[in-house]
Amino acid sequence: MDNNNWLQQLMMMGLGTTSLVAEKLRQVSDDLVKDGKLNPEQAKAVIDDIAQQLKSEQGNWDVQMQRQMRNMMQDLGVARQSEVDELRGRIDRLERQLRDLENKLWR
Repeated sequence: MDNNNWLQQLMMMGLGTTSLVAEKLRQVSDDLVKDGKLNPEQAKAVIDDIAQQLKSEQGNWDVQMQRQMRNMMQDLGVARQSEVDELRGRIDRLERQLRDLENKLWR
């Protein structure tokens, strides 16, 4: 589906942004270590802490995006997969009933 592709692209942008932030953070911490403002252990602790926060926020962002996407799709009138499956089942039952009626008429 085109909407799934759009959502995937949006989520990949979020992942790319997170990766870019992590890379810049490493560069800044390396510079601080070179300048003697942080020792390597402190720099690693800071990076680990921020990386953990980013991962946590990424998970929250994913949940929020999924919720917003569901709401937007609902507002647009796009049926959920469960609704489509239910309709397919109803169509199958109606087709069977129609065949049964046709067979009764031709007997």
